[in-house]
Amino acid sequence: MLKKRMKRIFLTGLAVVIPAGLTIYILSLIIGMMDSLLNVIPAQYQPDTLLKFHIPGLGVIVTVILIFVCGLVTTSYLGNRLVRFGERLVGKIPFVRSVYNAIKRIADSLFMDKAQSFKRVVLVEYPRRGVYSVGFVTGTPNGEIQKAIGQKGRCIGVFMPLALTPTTGFFIMVPQDELIELRMTVEEAFTLIISAGIVSPNEHLAVAGRDTTPLNPKGLFPESDPRSETEMEAIKGE
Repeated sequence: MLKKRMKRIFLTGLAVVIPAGLTIYILSLIIGMMDSLLNVIPAQYQPDTLLKFHIPGLGVIVTVILIFVCGLVTTSYLGNRLVRFGERLVGKIPFVRSVYNAIKRIADSLFMDKAQSFKRVVLVEYPRRGVYSVGFVTGTPNGEIQKAIGQKGRCIGVFMPLALTPTTGFFIMVPQDELIELRMTVEEAFTLIISAGIVSPNEHLAVAGRDTTPLNPKGLFPESDPRSETEMEAIKGE
């Protein structure tokens, strides 16, 4: 009896220590990386040298201020012209141009609210029929890709993250009518994926009194982009 109780107490302690410890460890890594950015400043002008002591996390404050200043300058007329001039210069460098444009589009989608990327959670029959995986809508392919698949119906781009390491995964294009949109938030879906299904968002949804039925059991997206629908009709008419 005592052995079982000791085991339960120990496991309870692990359940508390592991998430807290990993969170602190990850935060310390991020803060350390930002602090290392101060190394670009000449040694005699670094804060540690001037203040005669080290301030942990000072790099975070400097990074946040730098980002804010960049945003403030970019929103001005002169700053916007400088950014565009720099982008034109980068656009003339073959390999760098491709990398920069890809990263810029991702950043614009995530932070500038220019797309619905990673704002909808869906179920996809992947990697085969009868097996379902959780994915995130990234957008609607257009141009050459949409023309190639236009006769088969509209497809939606979906990112399929890997369990335990959701920062990596696969990008697939799935017919719209084969997607099942869920009500869970992106954060809840990531929790489900990171925990490999151990933590189910439905438990929290039920406690909060939220509806747990899928938004579209048949996989239809009522809020589809009208422009994309028009493009699809034009493609099918060709």
